[in-house]
Amino acid sequence: MSLAAPRPPAVAPKALPHAFDDYVRLCERVRALCGVDLLQYKRPQMERRIRAWAERRGTPQLGTYARRLEADAGELAGLLDRVTINVSQLWRHPEQWEQLAGDVLPELARRGPIRAWSAGCSYGAEAYTLAAVCRDALPGARVEIRGTDLDARMIERARSGSFTAEDARTAPAEPLARHFPGGAASAEVRRMTSFEVGDLLRMPIPAGHFDLVLCRNTVIYFTEEVRDALHRRLAASLKPGGQLVVGTSERVVEPGALGLVASFPFMYRKA
Repeated sequence: MSLAAPRPPAVAPKALPHAFDDYVRLCERVRALCGVDLLQYKRPQMERRIRAWAERRGTPQLGTYARRLEADAGELAGLLDRVTINVSQLWRHPEQWEQLAGDVLPELARRGPIRAWSAGCSYGAEAYTLAAVCRDALPGARVEIRGTDLDARMIERARSGSFTAEDARTAPAEPLARHFPGGAASAEVRRMTSFEVGDLLRMPIPAGHFDLVLCRNTVIYFTEEVRDALHRRLAASLKPGGQLVVGTSERVVEPGALGLVASFPFMYRKA
């Protein structure tokens, strides 16, 4: 009697990437629902926030919480308020605005009209501050400021041009009163600004389009890969001689590889 050939050992089907990672699956669901890609952020900090929030909301299992987000737009809005970074204020980091007003903006204005971009503008405080500073530093100059942010709720708020006393807590009193009477952006300042929803890593950005790009206090929350990819895009968007401004706790890694040279603290000029 012949013996049957032994069967090969059973091989478990290969798991799909992230098949059992409830955090990644929740992030993918959030991206599908509203376009906000939480996987771009450093995982340890973001995951702690999300798990703590879901537990606080009485749904600690992330798979169950993802289904809850699908069914409840208000719950999704609450999560985004908790985990996305929308910290901003008028005249934030005054030393940077002084540098812009005294050195950078006059140099750019000598070349002609200024086209500026507030990348990751949140609710518009940075873009409106830039408009006010330009009004004072460059009277009569033509300046166009574009603000973009991934969060549609923040863009809606930015378009309103309204700010609270908390938003203005470090703003200089005289320019604040002149350009934001009663907490609302003046008509002159509003005419210089426009706002739209856009993902900094995916939206189309014309090469060599901007004279000035401000992307401050944004990349510190991103993974290194996302940070470097974003800096490449921002550098490519600048005209020769244009300036990139980053946050006071940020830096561009290997700026020379992007055609940038350090010009002032936390500022880089496109060669």
